[in-house]
Amino acid sequence: MADGPLIVQSDKTLLLEVDHAGAAEARSAIAPFAELERSPEHVHTYRITPLALWNARAAGHDAEQVVDALVRHSRYAVPHALLVDVADTMDRYGRLRLENDPVHGLVLRALDRVVLVEVARSKRIVPLLGERLDDDTIVVHPSERGRLKQALLKLGWPAEDLAGYVDGERHPIELVEDGWELRDYQQGAVAGFWEGGSGVVVLPAGAGKTIVGAAAMAQAGATTLILVTNTVAGRQWRHELLRRTSLTDEEIGEYSGERKEIRPVTIATYQVMTARRKGEYLHLDLFGARDWGLIIYDEVHLLPAPVFRMTADIQSRRRLGLTATLVREDGREGDVFSLIGPKRYDAPWREIEAQGYIAPAECTEVRVTLTEDERMAYAVAEPEERYRMCATAYSKRSVVERLVRRHAGDRVLVIGAYLDQLDELGKLLDAPVIQGSTRNRERERLFEAFRTGEITTLVVSKVANVSIDLPEAGVAVQVSGTFGSRQEEAQRLGRVLRPKADGRSAHFYTVVARDTLDQEYAAHRQRFLAEQGYAYTIMDADDIPDQAIPSDQDGRPGPADPDDAADPDAAGSPE
Repeated sequence: MADGPLIVQSDKTLLLEVDHAGAAEARSAIAPFAELERSPEHVHTYRITPLALWNARAAGHDAEQVVDALVRHSRYAVPHALLVDVADTMDRYGRLRLENDPVHGLVLRALDRVVLVEVARSKRIVPLLGERLDDDTIVVHPSERGRLKQALLKLGWPAEDLAGYVDGERHPIELVEDGWELRDYQQGAVAGFWEGGSGVVVLPAGAGKTIVGAAAMAQAGATTLILVTNTVAGRQWRHELLRRTSLTDEEIGEYSGERKEIRPVTIATYQVMTARRKGEYLHLDLFGARDWGLIIYDEVHLLPAPVFRMTADIQSRRRLGLTATLVREDGREGDVFSLIGPKRYDAPWREIEAQGYIAPAECTEVRVTLTEDERMAYAVAEPEERYRMCATAYSKRSVVERLVRRHAGDRVLVIGAYLDQLDELGKLLDAPVIQGSTRNRERERLFEAFRTGEITTLVVSKVANVSIDLPEAGVAVQVSGTFGSRQEEAQRLGRVLRPKADGRSAHFYTVVARDTLDQEYAAHRQRFLAEQGYAYTIMDADDIPDQAIPSDQDGRPGPADPDDAADPDAAGSPE
């Protein structure tokens, strides 16, 4: 009997012994097809899901590879029924295919006739289909390509989309590799995307997702629509495209709350795309404003519901999703799979770190003991108020200050979700605050001052979670967040993962109120990073070296940062 680190159970859960010498290799082997559910100290629990298996299948993994990974790393004999089920589930992907018939146009073709008969009887499917051509082929209304893929996925028969794509309006775009070149994994990401024609590339923050997008644009050689989280992110895309490609400033348009430019390459924000008046979306017609050859969805895990709906109508366009994590807190990973495309490339964070392209990181959970008054207030609070109370506990202030002083001389981001809490910390640390209502020009000025070292500490709300290029940031202190959001935790760690010139590690602290919802949510938030191989060290707040702390006691934390409402271009949680 092998002494592997993995216990494979018949209910499709996998137990990984974290302290085992082979744990890292096993984690890497199962990551393409298993999702992490729980990550306490010694044993992590993964689950094999159909969507994870289909994503693995679309990314080029076959059932034999999955079975081999389970058998090779398992401590005990793997249940035979589970192995059969894995093979059968993966075999479901592609038994139905969307193809382009030279006479009849878009068709649904079956490799298994019985499956076609089964799905064609579904009330969800019938309105999306046209004439039956033969026993194995049915015409599909071209406008229903996306909705048919969504419906088939929900029935458990994900279709492989081989119908091809329109080239769109040609526009020459070339990479300008002046003193740099595409890294191997970036080349692999572009190749994986292009071979599939549409889909998602998953790379850790700081690994150069924008460059992958630029390389895909050069490969397409066509007009491109780029959707981003906010205006600052859009302008960073512009800067990178001007630096890395042959594009000129006149060829790149900004479509945001401030400008409405439509050019061969147009960068639009999710927020402006979902702006409504009298129930009508004002700008979704941008998808049809030009004959786009490529549409790029930056931070695709944040894709809002209205953009999903429009994406269902443009399935003939090549679509590239970029993200550090496919985790969606709204459970709509299936819609990303159906409408943007399956995962085409996924590079483990630790693998990129080992190559020196992102910084190693030390993650620490600092637990704060609340005062008796704070504990009593928490105990009698209404359930819906409890998380806000513990996340913004006044006792966290001195802890944050000590952590910032501990890293004096480094570039530090203090990140939170509640405006009054952030304003108080800004005053305490004598640091500027960037939040939803901060104008884009002021944001850009402060970010640039941070990059140059004129400012060494920034207090930021969730507007800085994604798509902000701050390579000099070496320390992040998280004081409050969006409940138990795994994606947010990954995004915030990503702010400090750019490699450091001297090779030093990044530091990511999350300050947590002990024995409260704050502690429970912290455990949930850390799940994705645990899957990537990051372990959190738990430190008591009293163990941080003490420093002189101002005794200003004015004010108490207030409402959460309404980034979406205050800033028409701020990134928000998906609908």
